[in-house]
Amino acid sequence: MGMANSQDAPLSVAQMSKAFADYVRRLGEVWVEGQLSEVRPRPGARLVYMRLRDTSSETSVSLVAPPSLLQTQTPGITDGAQVVVLARLEYWSKRGDLHLRVRQIRVVGLGELLARLEQLRALLAAEGLFAPERKQPIPFLPVRIGLICGRNSEAEKDVKVGVSRRWPGVVFETREVVVQGTAAVPAVTTALQELDEHPEVDVIVITRGGGSVEDLLPFSNESLLRAVAAARTPVVSAIGHERDRPLLDDVADVRASTPTHSAELLVPDWKEEQERIVDARADLRRRITNHVTRERDRLAYLRQSGALRAVVDRLTREQQQITRERADARRAIGNRLAHAAAQLRSLQSGLHALSPAATLDRGYALVTDQDGRVAFGPDDIAPGEPFNVRLREGAFAARRLSDPDAGRDSR
Repeated sequence: MGMANSQDAPLSVAQMSKAFADYVRRLGEVWVEGQLSEVRPRPGARLVYMRLRDTSSETSVSLVAPPSLLQTQTPGITDGAQVVVLARLEYWSKRGDLHLRVRQIRVVGLGELLARLEQLRALLAAEGLFAPERKQPIPFLPVRIGLICGRNSEAEKDVKVGVSRRWPGVVFETREVVVQGTAAVPAVTTALQELDEHPEVDVIVITRGGGSVEDLLPFSNESLLRAVAAARTPVVSAIGHERDRPLLDDVADVRASTPTHSAELLVPDWKEEQERIVDARADLRRRITNHVTRERDRLAYLRQSGALRAVVDRLTREQQQITRERADARRAIGNRLAHAAAQLRSLQSGLHALSPAATLDRGYALVTDQDGRVAFGPDDIAPGEPFNVRLREGAFAARRLSDPDAGRDSR
């Protein structure tokens, strides 16, 4: 759609719009599928304005169609209807509006929707998204529960009331979102991702009340199902519809038949747990009593049968033997100690008799010079030198005055 223009010769808005309209017109017709919303027919109007939304994202496009085209459809064209349209792109240059002008429109029937769901079911099953081994268990007693539900919905009340009655004190992290129509899939997916990233959320519940197959279509959307399969936090599907179950029931880690049923799966009943504790305590007491009674009866039987008496007599004999052997050992050790003591005393007496102290006891004296050497004769101490004398009762110092033999010789 190149046109000769430049900074010095720019196109006018009208020229640009006309060129764009011509380009769009040459694109021709296209088949498009989506979900209708904002269907607002006006009496006497030549056109009906609507929006066609993608069921997996927030993308939408404007539609215009003559009222007569919509009136030919059975069932009628209403908000939420899944349709296939044959349309041509148009650009209204005066308003700068791009839309699809519908030439044909067909409501996707229930049978066709169910067939597509079965195809998707087979695809996801082949990929293993329904496999039991990939299911995550619910914590026995979650502290914080993530809840995705409609605003002020009965499903929200059923879950919260049911959980609070069974186990008071559980905290809810609630995300109220659109749970029906074209905006449901992105809203639920965003809420799921937020709760999955929450560090304190132990389990996530996706819930809504019952509805038609068309109402529950968001919960069979492939992108939402893959987000659930990728979640690290266990996910519980609590869609209140038994007959037309959405594929979310198969992908979720746990499936509850109703929002109320999900409460029973999420937390235990504190009254039942209390009764179990009482029963367990009584059972333990009964088991202990029975065991003690059985052992007491066995002991009484052994006493009466004489088998226990034989054991007691044998133990008594063994104890007496040990007592005798202990006494004999004590006597033998005592005799050996007495003999050793006598030998020690004899050795002590012999040593004493040989010691200098024994000589002193017999009246002798021990004479040493001032250097401590023993004097054996008068010549060992010179006249005038001091010496020491040791007796039995003590010692004293003396000095040699003269040589006694010298006096006798002079006479």
